Amino acid sequence: MGTMTTTAVTTETPVVGFDQVSKVYGTVRAVDGLSLRLHPGETVALLGPNGAGKSTTLDLLLGLKHADTGEVRVFGTSPREAIVAGRVGAMLQSGGLMDEVTVEELVRLACNLHPKAYGVSDVLARAGITQIADRKVNKLSGGQAQRVRFALATAGDSDLIVLDEPTTGMDVSARQSFWATMREQADQGRTVLFATHYLEEADAIADRVLVLHRGRLLADGTAAEIKAKAGARRISFDLDGDIDETALRGLPFLSSVDISAQTVRIQSTDADATVHAVYGLGLYPRNLEVAGLGLEQAFVAITAAEEAQQS
Repeated sequence: MGTMTTTAVTTETPVVGFDQVSKVYGTVRAVDGLSLRLHPGETVALLGPNGAGKSTTLDLLLGLKHADTGEVRVFGTSPREAIVAGRVGAMLQSGGLMDEVTVEELVRLACNLHPKAYGVSDVLARAGITQIADRKVNKLSGGQAQRVRFALATAGDSDLIVLDEPTTGMDVSARQSFWATMREQADQGRTVLFATHYLEEADAIADRVLVLHRGRLLADGTAAEIKAKAGARRISFDLDGDIDETALRGLPFLSSVDISAQTVRIQSTDADATVHAVYGLGLYPRNLEVAGLGLEQAFVAITAAEEAQQS
């Protein structure tokens, strides 16, 4: 799924529309003039450092908070109208679970409340919690509680699924199973928006990546486009003998240098020029590799550049 391109349909009503939306807490602009559109069938990752405005953005989308300026529309209506119509399912980390009820009782309640509900047994199976259906909610592990939250978010036939750090607390196999289920949801035409700290998930799962920083949208594109936006490439090679660190750190177009034993790792904004300069020093690098940045390095580079501009 990560190789798919963003659907750029302009004639249909967006699933989500933010138009110059801002939300201020005292002197802090949690969301600052945010404009974006989400379209049917997209799987979109929302990335950003702590304090970037991810949670506030999701709260505005779900009608849990109201914008100070600008407008938020979901399927062309207010967030509340879309949610009452059963078009939105949400899985929030901040959402508590009822104590002293069983998993099945809680899921049954969610199904009873949804205007287009699925069968309880189907919801339990999809979330992988059939085996713990009789367990009290307050006796669940962190990963099990996350799967219950997912069941509540998918208790009915919603067109938009919003997930806040959905795989926190899950082990690797549970995360893989979870994302396989979410791929099925997207393949059926649903839009999936998820905030995550696991950048490898965004790289592997998302059709589209949104990078937030200080409440503003810094980057919007496929994972490959986000990597290219960072403008740097990774260079690594081995050197024999003594290494002249001063000379290496003087190479052109460097973003960073790491020297470990005989291995040199460089980030460069012009890899061709940097490699040419390495040979110009009279060095003969072995095992030379030049590659694009991973999404994590690109994310760090983009946000660091923004910090530098703001300082």
